[in-house]
Amino acid sequence: MMLSLLADNGYFSQDNVNSCAEHGIAPLIALGREAHHLPIAQRLQPDAPEPQTDDPLVNMAHQLKTQSGRKLYGRRKCTVEPVFGIIKQVLGFRQFLMRGLQAAAGEWKLVAMAYNFKRMHAMAAG
Repeated sequence: MMLSLLADNGYFSQDNVNSCAEHGIAPLIALGREAHHLPIAQRLQPDAPEPQTDDPLVNMAHQLKTQSGRKLYGRRKCTVEPVFGIIKQVLGFRQFLMRGLQAAAGEWKLVAMAYNFKRMHAMAAG
């Protein structure tokens, strides 16, 4: 079983893709912004044949366009993205107010703790 790395476009670079490949990790890093909802014909079309190359970037780009690659990359949205959205929108945390690494780390711990308490309360009530 090969490990996969799911990351958004902010982490894309040739060096990151090559580094993943060297360490036996299959990278799925967005190459740019894509439409959220592909046309139905495009979603249902069969996968293109695999490229005959050892270039990790070409292989990753192909994998991102396959049915299984899109499905796997889509899992990224259901893991961490909602947490940051809730922290920003519901808790209203958009920037650090404290200066210095130690103070900002403490502030982040408070925000994470508030999120976890909110989540525990919602789970206990439901």
